[in-house]
Amino acid sequence: MKINPRRKRSDSAAAAVAAVQAVALGPLNPPEHVALRPGDRPFWDAIVTARARDTWTGPDLVTAANMARSQADIERLQSEVDAEGYVVDGKVSAKAKLVETLSRRVVVLASALHVHALATQGRARDAGKVLELERKARAEQDDDDLIPHLRAVA
Repeated sequence: MKINPRRKRSDSAAAAVAAVQAVALGPLNPPEHVALRPGDRPFWDAIVTARARDTWTGPDLVTAANMARSQADIERLQSEVDAEGYVVDGKVSAKAKLVETLSRRVVVLASALHVHALATQGRARDAGKVLELERKARAEQDDDDLIPHLRAVA
């Protein structure tokens, strides 16, 4: 029988320290074997900060990269659809159809990664509490530049 290790309490001092350290390290980087384009990075950062840093696995990060690329493609294609029109030559634009397909892909990937609203805000209370600690630490870090904070050292 496999025994899973117990999760740390999200309301402990150790969890608060881990949250501050996670914020100081900044968003996770993609694995070396995964290529992100420059326009994908804002989406990547948003995805990997939607969950606590220590909950990401290697396969999760690959899936997150696919989601980030899809979201960047949606933005690029949507701007083209906005310029060209939703209907071209009496038919729905091929680019508009791609936006719909990619949007469905993003929903599926968000569900698989548990970065959708229900997972981050709803019933997964422990994960939400850990994430809230990171958000508070991030906000406190941004509040006052005169107060020294933990920073990642390269």
